[in-house]
Amino acid sequence: MIRPGLIFVLWLAQALALLANNALGDTLIAEALGPRLALTYKTLIPLPYIAMLALIHARRTRGPQALMAGIFAGVLWATSTVLLDAAYGRLTFEESLPTLIDRYRLFEGPIWILLPLTQLLLPAALAALLARRPTSGPPAATT
Repeated sequence: MIRPGLIFVLWLAQALALLANNALGDTLIAEALGPRLALTYKTLIPLPYIAMLALIHARRTRGPQALMAGIFAGVLWATSTVLLDAAYGRLTFEESLPTLIDRYRLFEGPIWILLPLTQLLLPAALAALLARRPTSGPPAATT
């Protein structure tokens, strides 16, 4: 079943965590490790958190529309993260459009694209995986 409230709450948790992660990465981590490693930090640290939220979403939306709910959540989460990152870069560092687009050159080195790709694919993948597993607990009563 598609649960818009659950998708929104998990999206809000991700947005707040990513904003805090960006602020921490751009201040303390960038000073200590440099800007290149700070970008790696800002990409890799949120991935387990996103995986946990995608798993929560997949477990709460089991049913005939679980895959659609996962696709919907993935598209919403990834799109909003890209837009949020663009707004953050524009407001914080006054980055130009070409600079923002440079983050998405997957085969030229930047790994930031892994974050929205994970958000896009993992909710649907976990929904499909959990749909194949039987639910735990006693079997449903037949009438």
